[in-house]
Amino acid sequence: MLRHRRFAATAAALTLGAVATAVFGFVAPASAHVTVNPREATQGGYGRLAFRVPNESDTASTTKLEIFLPENAPVGSVSTMPVPGWSVAVEKRQVDPPVQVHGSEITEVVSKITWTAGDGAAIAPGTFQEFPVSMGPLPETDQMVFKALQTYSDGAVVRWIDEPQPGGEEPAAPAPVLTLTAASAADTPTEAPADSPAGAQSDDSDDEDGNGLAVGLGVAGLLAGLGGLVLGGLAFARTRRSSGTAATPAP
Repeated sequence: MLRHRRFAATAAALTLGAVATAVFGFVAPASAHVTVNPREATQGGYGRLAFRVPNESDTASTTKLEIFLPENAPVGSVSTMPVPGWSVAVEKRQVDPPVQVHGSEITEVVSKITWTAGDGAAIAPGTFQEFPVSMGPLPETDQMVFKALQTYSDGAVVRWIDEPQPGGEEPAAPAPVLTLTAASAADTPTEAPADSPAGAQSDDSDDEDGNGLAVGLGVAGLLAGLGGLVLGGLAFARTRRSSGTAATPAP
């Protein structure tokens, strides 16, 4: 009877363990997705970004990546870095009002970048690839959302296009997001005026210190000279006295 009870308890424990494993297996953390790195940059500056693409399939390779630049945050200058084995195509669109770049007005900006793998260059299972881009001046907005499409060799397309929701959970297929921060005062070099009161005060203070030091050294030298004269006089008097004593005849 006791053996049957132990068997029943063991079976129940194994069943609960299997159920827990199945449940927690389904609620495991979300798998890796396409991201932009670094994830933060400064408004008004230029950034070197890299779109990082992990391969999530166990059997297929990633053969194409499409990145859509946000329409509400156009960038005047966009350039790509060659990726060995991959070709790149850039699409543009017209913007109104124009984008200001170093005093010039740009009416056409990049809207989409597509990388396509050549023979043997596809992203294999268990690996990732980065696609570098330089762009700027970055717009004065809180963030840039880059929607992305990832195509696999078996024809599957993963759409990383879900935008972040403030205060909400991470979406199932989040788009890469670049957070933009305002430029700080430290980013702008400043120079103090040449005739500033602070500068004049600093110069006067240096002069006073120099004059005080010179006076002190002069007094010290004078005292040292007087001391030398006194010692010299005493030595001379002692020598005269000794000479006089030696010249006096003995009685």
